[in-house]
Parts: sequence; structure tokens; C-alpha cells
Amino acid sequence: MNRVLVGLLLATLLLGLLASAFSIHAVNAGGTVYIRADGSIDPPTAPISAKENVTYILTGNIASDSDGIVVEKDDIAVDGSGFAVEGTLAYPSHGIFLDGRSNVTVKNTSIKNFYQGIVLNSSSNNRINGNNITYNSNYGIWLNDSSKHNSISGNNITNNSDGIRLEYSSNYNSIDGNNITDNGDCGIRLSRSSDYNSISGNNITGSGSYGVDFEFSSNCNSIGGNNIIDNIFGVFLGRSSNTNRMTENNITNNVRGVYLYDSSNNTFCHNNFVNNTYVVSGPNFWDNGYPSGGNYWSNYGGFDVRSGPYQNVTGSDGIGDTPLVLDGNNRDHYPLMKPWFSLFGDVNSDGKVDMRDVGFVARRFMSVPGDPLWDATADISVDGKIDMKDISLVARRFGEHYI
Repeated sequence: MNRVLVGLLLATLLLGLLASAFSIHAVNAGGTVYIRADGSIDPPTAPISAKENVTYILTGNIASDSDGIVVEKDDIAVDGSGFAVEGTLAYPSHGIFLDGRSNVTVKNTSIKNFYQGIVLNSSSNNRINGNNITYNSNYGIWLNDSSKHNSISGNNITNNSDGIRLEYSSNYNSIDGNNITDNGDCGIRLSRSSDYNSISGNNITGSGSYGVDFEFSSNCNSIGGNNIIDNIFGVFLGRSSNTNRMTENNITNNVRGVYLYDSSNNTFCHNNFVNNTYVVSGPNFWDNGYPSGGNYWSNYGGFDVRSGPYQNVTGSDGIGDTPLVLDGNNRDHYPLMKPWFSLFGDVNSDGKVDMRDVGFVARRFMSVPGDPLWDATADISVDGKIDMKDISLVARRFGEHYI
């Protein structure tokens, strides 16, 4: 009997400890946590530790059937420290919500089961880094209403409807090095005049419809160095999305590798197109001239026994002797015979990083879009201006070349 009593007492004590631990590590469903403009946390019992009202670190999971965390303060970092902010798919709930915010970092957080995962509305110069954003019923990350100069990098964004959506003049943003997979409709979508954005180094795979979708006059964007694989449409440019530039992407095993609808003056060069079909309108540009060349096409059946700008000189040069024709307005004049291998910093695409690349950027120093000297190729950091940051990025790779 004494053993039974002792066991019951120990079990009661253990349950009490577990209940206490749960109260520390979770907020009951139904509550929204606010980081107020004065730096305070509301409610004060939320599992967030504030360091000098600058760094806010989660100390436990947050569960909510409305918004998860609403940030009302600029110049802070929200560090999830591996904990989760989890919703109940309620409409229109947001995992982390920034409205009119600047210089906020959101990192190391698991955000799932909201209507939208992370929302930036009219918010600029923020960073969304290293988060796990999954199973949100609408968008994983949404930049809306002139949200500019934000960085989205190193996130895992899976099983949402759209992985990332930029909308309504959300310009000069960088989407870099994310894993964007198995989203129900689209991996990355730019809509309604979202211009001068950079999409680079991402894995965009398994989307239900579109890997990358530009629509409603989304212009002058850069898509470089991405793996765009196993989507229905690899890249869709539609509804007057013009003057975008696609370079050094692997576009593989999509039903339609590229689909162009009512869009023109887009440039495609040094991409690897493997096992896709294509629907194009135009005119658009499909090569970077000679000897830089065009794209690699797995369905190209030509030969390489001649060289030169007119492919009329005896001797091979790695470029097909005849163009690859997509339609009357679209042809790759210099199709590559082997897949392209990219070299960061080689802005003039001659296979090496040297003084010509530095000079190319330096000659456009301090220019911005609209200036006579402006050239988006020299804006390596893709922040809407050509400055020492861009020269430095080239200088770091100086002397590198293809083996």
C-alpha cells in the first residue's frame, strides 16, 4: 500500500511538472502575440525572451487560431530558435505579420498551418532567413503593397498553395537560396507590376502548376542559377511581363519548360533546357551573341563542325552550326552543345572573371534604373543601384575561370 501511495504521489508530481513545462513552452490556442512598438511583449506570459528590446527569442512553441506573432516595432530580430508558430488554418490568419515595418529579421522559426505563413505589407528592408514554412493554405510568404528591398533567403518553403508571392509593386527584393518544393499551385509568383526583383540559387520543384510565374506587367526581373524541375510550367511569363532576364538556370523535366503569353523582349541565355516542351510568343531573345552563346537544349539535333559569328569557319567551337528555332519570332542563334556551367561574377559571360568584368561594373558606378548608364547586369546585388557592393562581389571572384 505504501508503494502504491508513493507511486501515486510521484505520478501526481510528474503530471504537475509536465503541466508547468507546457505552460512555459506554449501559448493556448486563440491568442495572438504582439511585439509592441515600445518593445513590450503582449501578453507578457508569451514564450518570448527579449534582449534589450532588440532581439526576441522564442523559448517555446506558440499556438493560435488567429494570427501568431504581430510585429509592431522596427529594427529588431525575431529568432524562433527552432520553435514553432502553429495555427489552425483559420481564415485569414497569418503566422508572422509585418505591416509598415522596416529592418526586421525573422529567422529560425517553424511556421505552419496558417492561412498565410509570413506577410510583409508595405514593409521594406527586412530579412526572412532560415525558416521552415509549411502547410499554409494560401501563401507561404507574401510581400504586398510596395514591399521593397527585402531579402528572403535560406528558407524551406513546402506544401503551401503558393510558396512565395510578390504583389502590387513589390520591387527590388531578393529571393535567394531557398528550397521551394511541392507547393500546390506555384513556387514563386510575381504579380501586378513587381519589378527589379532577383530570384537566384533556389530549388523550385514539384509545383502543382507553375515553378516561376510572372503576370500582370511584372518587368525587368532577374532569374538566375535556379533549379526549376518537375513542375507543370517551369517558367510562365504572361500578361505583358516584359524585359525579364533568365540566365544559368537548370530547367528540367517540366511539362512546359517555358510558356510565354503576351510577353516580349525577355532574354534567355546560358540556361539548360532538358526534357521539356515549349510554348512561346514574341519576340524574345534566346542567346547572348557570339562567342558567349545561347542555351543548351536536350532536343537540339544539330552538329558542331564550324565556328565563327556566322558559323562558316572550319572547326568546332561548342556552339551548334544551325539555330534552334522555336517559332518565327524566337530562335536561339547559338545553341550550346554541352550544358552550361555558371561562374558567378562573370558579368560579360566570357568564362572568366577579370578586369573586363570589374570595368563593366565600374563604368556604371552610381547609376540607377532610368539613368543612361544603367545596366541591370552590373547590379549584381540586385538592390536597384550599382555601387561598391557590386564591385566587391566581382572582386571576390577575381581570377576564377572555367577549367
